Amino acid sequence: MPKLNDRDRLADLEARQTKIAQEIVDARRALRGKYATIIGEMEVEKLSERDFRDLLQHAIRVGGPASITALKGHAPASKSLQDKRP
Repeated sequence: MPKLNDRDRLADLEARQTKIAQEIVDARRALRGKYATIIGEMEVEKLSERDFRDLLQHAIRVGGPASITALKGHAPASKSLQDKRP
């Protein structure tokens, strides 16, 4: 196989970079789809949209294990408090 000149090598590298970038987008989309399926099976309607978004954003920001540890330390909300929420 002949050695590529610098221009051809650069073109090849850029083509591979584009392909990898598309693979990342596809993998991210597939993973988010799996998570969306999980959410679809949960009773998220018990939360307001803002609370749900804030909860997820904070959990992602601090990381899964830290979020789980923090939430497990709290007692579940009483039934009367859950009934009062919109």
